[in-house]
Parts: sequence; C-alpha cells; structure tokens
Amino acid sequence: MPTRHDIRNVAIVAHVDHGKTTIVDAMLKQAGAFAAHQHLDDRMMDSNDLEREKGITILAKNTAVKYHPKDGGAPITINIIDTPGHADFGGEVERGLSMVDAVVLLVDASEGPLPQTRFVLRKALQANMPVILCINKTDRPDSRIDEVVNDTYDLFLDLDATEDQIEFPIVYACGRDGIASLTKPEDGTVPADSDSLEPFFSTILEHVPAPTYDDEAPLQAHVTNLDADNFLGRIALLRVEQGELRKGQTVTWIKRDGTQSNVRITELMMTEALTRKPAEVAGPGDICAVAGIPEIMIGETLADTENPIALPLISVDEPAISMTIGTNTSPMVGRGGSGKGADAKSAVKDRKVTARQVKDRLDRELIGNVSLRVLDTERPDAWEVQGRGELALAILVEQMRREGFELTIGKPQVVTQEIDGKVHEPVERMTVDVPEEHMGAVTQLMGVRKGRMDNMSNHGSGWVRMEFVVPSRGLIGFRTEFLTNTRGTGIAHSIHEGHEPWFGQLVTRNNGSLVADRAGSVTPFAMINLQERGVLFTEPGTEVYEGMIVGENSRADDMDVNITKEKKLTNMRAASADNTENVVPPRKLSLEQSLEFCRDDECVEVTPEAVRIRKVVLDQKERSRTASRAKSAK
Repeated sequence: MPTRHDIRNVAIVAHVDHGKTTIVDAMLKQAGAFAAHQHLDDRMMDSNDLEREKGITILAKNTAVKYHPKDGGAPITINIIDTPGHADFGGEVERGLSMVDAVVLLVDASEGPLPQTRFVLRKALQANMPVILCINKTDRPDSRIDEVVNDTYDLFLDLDATEDQIEFPIVYACGRDGIASLTKPEDGTVPADSDSLEPFFSTILEHVPAPTYDDEAPLQAHVTNLDADNFLGRIALLRVEQGELRKGQTVTWIKRDGTQSNVRITELMMTEALTRKPAEVAGPGDICAVAGIPEIMIGETLADTENPIALPLISVDEPAISMTIGTNTSPMVGRGGSGKGADAKSAVKDRKVTARQVKDRLDRELIGNVSLRVLDTERPDAWEVQGRGELALAILVEQMRREGFELTIGKPQVVTQEIDGKVHEPVERMTVDVPEEHMGAVTQLMGVRKGRMDNMSNHGSGWVRMEFVVPSRGLIGFRTEFLTNTRGTGIAHSIHEGHEPWFGQLVTRNNGSLVADRAGSVTPFAMINLQERGVLFTEPGTEVYEGMIVGENSRADDMDVNITKEKKLTNMRAASADNTENVVPPRKLSLEQSLEFCRDDECVEVTPEAVRIRKVVLDQKERSRTASRAKSAK
C-alpha cells in the first residue's frame, strides 16, 4: 500500500503529573516552532485556566512540529496529541488514540507505572498500537530506573500485550531540561551523552508507522474533536483516513444516526505549532480542522459524495458516577457573594439562574464531551448528569460556575447495572503510596469502605505501595480523610475496574452537621460558643439562611444552631470584661470537598462567588416531621 513518509501521528500518554505537557513544550522549542524573541509560558498546551490552576491536562489537544532530520532529508511533520492522564477524562484519551498510529508511554523514573498508566496503556494495547517507552524525570534524587523499567514490562505482560508490543524501544529523558538519550543514565542524573531531544525524535521517526492509504479509495475523514471560533462558528477536528479533503469541496456528512446530507467545506486549516493556518488540501493521515458544518458531532464521518462509506463511531466506557445538577433554589439566589448584594436587581442580570439556561449549557457540554450523559429527572429544573468520575463532574460544575451559573448540586451517586437479575455497582482499583508508619491507618480506612487488599510491596525506602479493590461509592469523600490520616504525605490514585455485586450499606461519614436555624449574619460571639461543638465552615459576617450547614458536628446526629446570636450589652461591668477569646479559623471547603462532605439529605449551592452546603429541605420543622415519620415507619 502507498505510504506517506512526510508525516507521523503519535499520542503521548501517561499518569497524571508524569511530565507529558512539559516534554511537548521542549519538542516544540527544539523543532524551531517559535521565534527567538517570543515569550513562552511553561506548559503551553495547558491553555485552559482550570488546567493551569490544577496542574493537570483535562482536554486532549493536538500540535504539530516540523522536524528536520540531521541527514538533511525533507522535513517531517510530527502530529502530537497531548492526552489527559486522569481516568475521569477517559473519553478524551479514547478520542486522542483514534487520531494516531502509535503512542509514547511516559513513566516517572521514581513513581513508576501507576493506575492511570495502566488505564491509558490498556486503551493503546486494545487498539493494537506500537508503544515507545520514555522514562522521564531521570534527574529525580529518588529515581530507580531499572526497577521502573521492570515494573513496566510486568504491566505489559499483565495487560496481555503481544510479542511485538513488548519489544518496545526505551528512551531516557529529562523533559524539563529538554534532554533525551537511548543510554540509561545513573539514577538521579540527567543523560550525559546528549544535550537535546534528538534521540527522542529519531526514535519516533523509526518506530511510529507512517500512515498508509489506498489510492483508489474514496474520501473518508473521522471527526475526533470539536472547537469553536467567533468568526467561523463550530470547527470540526478530523483525521483524513482515505482520499483528499479540499477547501470549497462538497462532501457527504454521515451523522451518528446514519442519515446523510451534502455539505460544503468553507474553511480548511492545518495545525502548525500552537496555531491553525489556512490550507488548500489535506491528504491521508493529515489531522486538520474544517468549518462550515454547524451541527456536526464527534464520531461522525465526512465522505465522498458518490461513494459515502461511514467510519465506526468512537466508543467510550460506561459512566460510573452521577450527580443531580439543577437551578439554585436557595433564598440567596441571584445575590452577591456576601448574600447582601448592593443592588440585587443588577446582580441578577449578570447571572444565569433559569432552568432554560442550565439545560442549554448542559446540552452544549454534550457536543464536545463524549463520556458525559444528561438524563431528565422528575423535576423540570434539575437533570441527572453521568460521567466517568467525581473529578470530571466537579470540573464541569466549576466551569459553569465561572461562566456565571448558579446551581444546586446533589450528592454524587454511583451508576448501577443489573446483571443476571442482581444489582452490580462500579468498583475501582486504588493504588496507595504511604510511609510505613501510616500503613495501619490506611488499611483501617479502606476496611470501613469495604476495600479488599490485592497486593502490597515495600521498596525498602520507608514507603509501602498497596493495591485495593474498593466500591466507587466508598471513595466518595475518601481523599480528604486519607490526607488527614497520612499527614498529607500519602499518594492515592484509582481507575475503574468493572462491576461487582452490591457491597451493602457503607457509612463513610460518622459526624453530623451543624445547621443554621435562622437567617442572618454570623457573629464572632456565636462562633465562640459553637466552636466546642465541632468544626465551623463560616467566617464572621457571612450571610446564612435557615437550613444552611455551617459546620461539622462532633457527634453523629445533626444539630440546629443559632450562629447569628449577638452578645447583649449591659450597663454592668463584669469581672471578666477584659478577657479575650479567640475564634478558631473556620475550615474552608473547596467545591470537591463540599461534594464529598454531603450526605443523602444534603446538597451544595454553587454560585460564582461562594460554595455553600445546605439541607435539601430547608425548613427545620419539616425536616423533624420527615425524620419522625421515617422512625415510626421502621
């Protein structure tokens, strides 16, 4: 078959924070993608604000570098897909892999293969792709290169890799310094026999297969991603599998449901470094962007008008976690961060508080996010949103919050399946790295969550690695408790492992809530009296309402409290008048921590300025009646 030798398509896959985006930065710089005077940020591919803040890749993105071989041959375009390392964004990984012919597996020289490494590698091996192993961060003082390479071989065997896939080349790199070598350096050192990524580039050219095509085949192009432009409208990113795609050409658009219609390509663009440039034609193996089809969706095909043949749709794993997202129903809807708001009417103008606006935004998210589902609920102003994991859903809520939406978010739940007449729930494989002295605390924590230990290894460095299989709902709220119990030293990562029969009741939060029993402003006097009862979440001066959760009770049941109580002034001077009392600083909960903290009868109010936890039923008397009815029913 004819082959295009001037192009290579490769994806970089790895666990979170093993250095994918940093090494892509170095490849762009060394390939001469930027002028000498250009100011360059670190992690250029992480263009999204949330990606920069959290230090993780959320969206799969593509870039292209023009590599000039040292032997003076014609320049070769290397299309690089930077994929997320977190299993919650697995839909992005699957899309990225559908665009490429091989993968570079990046592994940290100290941490070795971790759960997300297993997840992304399994996807690549299932697609029968050749793999290049890159051991990154060789300069870490605790690096253990030989052990990590052996662990990676074990992982390949564990995932039933073929003989050809196991015979992978190994590159040793320090992505931060932009240096790679084919010779193993000493542990904790940068490769000494190289001063650039040249060995990395040459390995990619040698081991990534060039795209092949059929001269006689009609046009086939697969839509793998979507973008938007203020002038061009919706942009479809696609890989041309067969034939040629030209600007101004009329093609057949084959939709997900099988229906077909003829459309015209108004704009055709190709990626160079981090920008898209107009192009006239894209051939087999090219990754390009087209405009002019406003309703096009991921997974659909652009084909020849005379002989339209559809490509297979992109399939993604089933969602495991769901949460209810609805309009804000609290008494503070549409008001400012303090709850007061200088001008309530003007505050409402800039906010998106209606059910129609929330539904439109969720529908827009479905266009570009193939791993998400939105289902109707009994209420017209709330929807059940299903996704891969808690983090993926929390990222969606955070993005909506920054766009001005006010929302009520229900407690995360697991998505169950019925298999052979029995209810099955999703389970996760959790890998935990902790210092030896915290091993007992973590085992106890997992025992409460019905996790069973599958494997344990001690590297002799004072740290222990344990593997557990645990129900997904047992991990909701796990992270905060885990970090507390390990004094912030533990590292925990998990991936979806399948479904197992329902594990029964799990009690993950033993403490009740402190609930405000009236509206008003929080006073220091009330906080001093209440801080013995538990941990408070609110600061003095914060506006609260009845049913809002202001702290965590030290006991198992909920307690209604008056956190707005003021100190009455008298004209008598007391002996203790000059005594000062300190208010213990409140615990500030992030959006993810607030979702973890929730119980079944609680939800989270999310506004652009504030995150508040509240009872689903705000009225204290109504909650008491419901509780007494539930007791008498037992």
